[in-house]
Amino acid sequence: MRAYLVLADGKVFVGEAFGYNGRCHGEVVFNTSMTGYQEILTDPSYCGQIVMLTYPLIGNYGVNDEDLESERPQVAGFIVHEACSLPSNWRAKKKIDNYLKENKIPAIQGLDTRALTRHLRRQGTMRGIIASGENVNLEELKILATKEPPLSGEKLVPYVTNSKPFVIEGGKRRVILYNFGVKENIIRWLRREDCTVTVMPPKSTAAEILAQNPQGLVISNGPGDPKDVMYGVKTIKELIGQLPMMGICLGHQLLGLAMGGDTYKLPFGHRGGNHPVKDLSTGRVYITSQNHGYAVKKESLPKEVVVSHVNLNDGTVEGLRHRLLPIFSVQYHPEASPGPTDSEYLFHEFIQLIDDSLKKEAL
Repeated sequence: MRAYLVLADGKVFVGEAFGYNGRCHGEVVFNTSMTGYQEILTDPSYCGQIVMLTYPLIGNYGVNDEDLESERPQVAGFIVHEACSLPSNWRAKKKIDNYLKENKIPAIQGLDTRALTRHLRRQGTMRGIIASGENVNLEELKILATKEPPLSGEKLVPYVTNSKPFVIEGGKRRVILYNFGVKENIIRWLRREDCTVTVMPPKSTAAEILAQNPQGLVISNGPGDPKDVMYGVKTIKELIGQLPMMGICLGHQLLGLAMGGDTYKLPFGHRGGNHPVKDLSTGRVYITSQNHGYAVKKESLPKEVVVSHVNLNDGTVEGLRHRLLPIFSVQYHPEASPGPTDSEYLFHEFIQLIDDSLKKEAL
């Protein structure tokens, strides 16, 4: 069946429908990862987005039960050049086509993904519609694509988070996961570091978090504009100085806002598993996994906050540290999934901050 991608600027791409036979609307973005499509599909940070993968063949190792980053696919729609119809892997349980059908995710294949990538790089990410069928009215879809309101973080974050706290038993350290759309691998890493994790909803107050008697706080990734969840910024601001903190992706942006900085939207974002980031304290370069459309504005930061990492592609801020308090954040994903594990050392640094803080309290 023929399918169409109609962008808000009137550009139309024609391909073949797969996945769920329906229509979807979202922000059209591209990801340059070569593998990890299952983790990308289930990453809550992609909620409300139509994701295109630049790698040409997707689905060759099928879909399994182990590589999920949340309980369901979070993307609004999916775009690939070719969806593999005969996956081959010992862990594969089903084809990607069946997985998308089961979860009602419309998808399109067979279009020129290179041309679409170049278009989004020139024009920036924009809203779009995927529609399939023989009687599609393209002129009507062009109008609808411009009128559909962008999904804000205010609506997206509650959709991908818990409404009540819950505890994941682990080890001796008590860590709060302040949840704005967490990936499962962040929790897995914390448990590996001997942590019992209490997952708090996004609208939790500082008092509710401190009532759990935590020893550290991780502010998670999540979808949308950080300025759409200012209630989270308010809570984080009240917690600054109370306990060690680590922010990841959206959590990095929220922490930047809470410490007095500002954020802005990137033209086409950073999404993929191959972004070079430089640690300014050591000069070492790490290849990182990234998924974000916003960044912290360097010149807006107060003097007590320093930029710790920068993106070597465009110079944007990739990490922050507080000069006096045990607080740091990174714009990328140290837990990877998908992507390289170069930056897993950051979890060890966070645990070290907790242990150092406990030693000071004991003196």
